[in-house]
Amino acid sequence: MNPATALATVLVDELLRCGMTDAVLAPGSRSAPLALALHAAEEAGRVRLHVRIDERSASFLGLGMAKRSGRPVALVCTSGTAAANFHPAVVEAHESGVPLIVITADRPPELRDTGANQTIDQVKLYGTAARWSTEVGVPENRPGMVTYWRSLVSRAWGLAQAPVPGPVHLNAAFREPLIPDGDESWCEPLDGDATGAWTKVRAATPGSVLHVPPTRRGVLVVGDGAVNVKRYVAAASMAGWPVLSEPNGNARYGDHALTSHHFLLGIPEFVERHRPEVVVTLGKPGLSRPLLSLLRRAEEHIVLAPDLAHWPDPVRSATQVAPEIEIPVVSGDDAWLKSWRSADLAAAAAVDAVLDGIAGVSEPRLARDLVAAMPGGSLLFTAASMPIRDLDQVMRPRRGIRIMASRGASGIDGLISTAIGAALAHSGRSYALLGDLAFLHDQNGLVIGPHDRRPDLAIIVVNNQGGGIFSLLPQAALAGPFERVFGTPHQVDLQAVAAAHGVPYRRLEAAADLPKAMAGEGLRIVEARTDRDANAVLHAEMRKAAHAAVRDLFA
Repeated sequence: MNPATALATVLVDELLRCGMTDAVLAPGSRSAPLALALHAAEEAGRVRLHVRIDERSASFLGLGMAKRSGRPVALVCTSGTAAANFHPAVVEAHESGVPLIVITADRPPELRDTGANQTIDQVKLYGTAARWSTEVGVPENRPGMVTYWRSLVSRAWGLAQAPVPGPVHLNAAFREPLIPDGDESWCEPLDGDATGAWTKVRAATPGSVLHVPPTRRGVLVVGDGAVNVKRYVAAASMAGWPVLSEPNGNARYGDHALTSHHFLLGIPEFVERHRPEVVVTLGKPGLSRPLLSLLRRAEEHIVLAPDLAHWPDPVRSATQVAPEIEIPVVSGDDAWLKSWRSADLAAAAAVDAVLDGIAGVSEPRLARDLVAAMPGGSLLFTAASMPIRDLDQVMRPRRGIRIMASRGASGIDGLISTAIGAALAHSGRSYALLGDLAFLHDQNGLVIGPHDRRPDLAIIVVNNQGGGIFSLLPQAALAGPFERVFGTPHQVDLQAVAAAHGVPYRRLEAAADLPKAMAGEGLRIVEARTDRDANAVLHAEMRKAAHAAVRDLFA
């Protein structure tokens, strides 16, 4: 099966699984895969297909049907001015709150801006009139495409209806051939979920609460930006579920919170024995690949999303999305939770032994000890790259602190200024854990006028002379270019930088000296010098020790 046919088949099928009953088509060449898929669905009795020769009339026909029925109607056309002729109806749908799924066929990227026939700029063609607009991308015959396509369509279907109905736009680029080639084979099954849409979206209506299936074998995952954390952590605890919280999810506290899920989920034997029946996600997870793998394998993945215009689903595994959920209390033994906790304690103890065996300053131990030493009521702002990941792997559960990171886009810029802003708004002690490159990137954040408030903030800078996270990525194997284009070493004297800005400076010489180095008031800088190569070795040792301890436990 050629990619164009595969994409069109899946898009139409997923729309039908979502509940589409009517589609309007304006004929054209580039949209041939979609036209044929809709015709096949009509022949099978799955959809009512309406064909009009004029795109403007076609789009207003769909508008009328959607306005009267309250259900999204699909509008399909070819590339070029055909898509532009949908615009008046899209504007009307936007202004009057009518749900439409607008699918415009397009030329592939290599034909754009070349003078190729019937090719215009269709990306975000309808501007602010579309509730959501996305480029589907040219289909490829490789695993993972079906998950992407179905997730995309079910998201579009949900966004067309919630929180405020309106039009959404999918721009689908097709390469030739555009008609079936007689070969039905594909690299993965094209089938969807037999129970309906890939992701079911529960609209925010009064009293609409999604009731999670009752089970003891559940897991609560908490990521960045989570809301109502205490409520759902309490509910998960009552249900006997482990809580897997990223540091900035601020749910790593209490008896159900784990320290070492990053390591546990990297052990195939553990994962096989601890397959949850349901996973509930709060916020946006994304620090740990093993955790994302857990979400990818989840049989039932429920995403709590107070804002149904946006919901996090980084591996496109969400089966249900709701603004409010209820986790039921289920009676029974606590073997599920005990197994998770015993493995977590074994892994954490093994990692601690590795870290405590090094007298010098190391990045993971610095992260662990910093959180442990912070007074109650403190704020910790961390860089979005390596420091937050160190915390994720070694931070022990504790109450009474707040952890923040700029993980929305995970950029390196503006982190000193962001930390100072957070500290000025915080009523307790404040700390920041930054890498050297993040620190250097925002040196100007240290410039504070004589009449402006100065924060009570200790900035702990991990100085490993470059981009430390790259030493833990596949790029590290590229010995020739690595140091120049990834390691990016520098020779900046951080003490001199501090002196230039009149900020007190202290060097952390040994791991045990951290509480003393943290002490003080006002804006101050603590430099912790480490070695990137040694850090990579240490991370490997931590992983090896944690895996061995867990395997011994279940041997």
